[in-house]
Amino acid sequence: MKVDGKYIQTIWLDEDERRVKIIDQRRLPHEFVIVDLQTVDDTITAIKDMYVRGAPLIGVTGAYGVYLAALNAPDNQTNNDYLIQECNRIKASRPTAVNLVWAVDHVLAEVLKASDLHTKIATAKKRAAAIAAQEVENCKKIGEHGLPLIEQISRKKEGKPVNVLTHCNAGWLACIEYGTATAPIYAAFDRGIDVHVWVDETRPLNQGTRLTAWELGKHGVKHTIITDNAGGYLMQQGKVDIVIVGTDRTTATGDVANKIGTYLKALAAKDNNIPFYVALPSSTFDWRLKDGVNEIPIEVRDPNEIKYVHGLDKDKTTRVLICPAASPAANFAFDITPAKLVSGLITERGICMATEEDIRRLFPEK
Repeated sequence: MKVDGKYIQTIWLDEDERRVKIIDQRRLPHEFVIVDLQTVDDTITAIKDMYVRGAPLIGVTGAYGVYLAALNAPDNQTNNDYLIQECNRIKASRPTAVNLVWAVDHVLAEVLKASDLHTKIATAKKRAAAIAAQEVENCKKIGEHGLPLIEQISRKKEGKPVNVLTHCNAGWLACIEYGTATAPIYAAFDRGIDVHVWVDETRPLNQGTRLTAWELGKHGVKHTIITDNAGGYLMQQGKVDIVIVGTDRTTATGDVANKIGTYLKALAAKDNNIPFYVALPSSTFDWRLKDGVNEIPIEVRDPNEIKYVHGLDKDKTTRVLICPAASPAANFAFDITPAKLVSGLITERGICMATEEDIRRLFPEK
């Protein structure tokens, strides 16, 4: 994607091939800051403290973390125990997004086949880059497969604006390119379709307000920021044509874990007969799980993320307490949307119903 006319991805390997470059998404939209990751500890901090976020990007960051582990092996160790230990630390940095475990395990499995450290390093770099490239291709295809949904609505409305509601940030900032939920939106916009996006603010970290609005604005897509609780009202008023969200983990039966508040949007969409779609690459499926409500681990984050907000005050970013200092807060990062509320899943292989039978129709090898 482009930022102020300059092409950029969310993560890349520096020319010296010893540093992984990322966008510090905590600083957006007011500051655009590039950060270097040079160690496993840097990688863990970036994932845990949400310099990077979004399931596909977390996975790719973890993959490059394996490369940094091999690159920084103490005393040129070829001992696999060291690499396994470092990979376990990376995988533990955030519990809900399945892409992290998937990507780290995929790279590690290849690295462990190598006999010497030089080959381990080269293998890790190659596999991490391959995962990043595959996620870009997956998101592009998600856009292609989701585009007809928006085209159909546009034809039905005779060219009037198609109003899409999305939650959190499932854009290119959460991936490498294109995004998941935003991929069909960008495809429609680039096709010349009049599309408008309702952007949920997405408390407590305001990924919609800060990130989705920022990237849509950079691409020129019409959008309006709303409070998290406004979506149901807009649906009642006929101002939402389709809901498209992303996901951090989806079961083999179609239950969806996504940013807290997604479940409420799905309920409102169901009550108002509005299609509710989830966009995801296959790396976000957890093929082992069938009961999302009881089996998907839900991350509980620092309560201060709820109690404080960050913003711009007289050209300076600042942190402000918005509640009584002594009041406790509970910060559940994700919720589960049952498959029965999902109209369909938009994947790199096409759209399927949120049922185990139809999901496995697209992915029979799983």
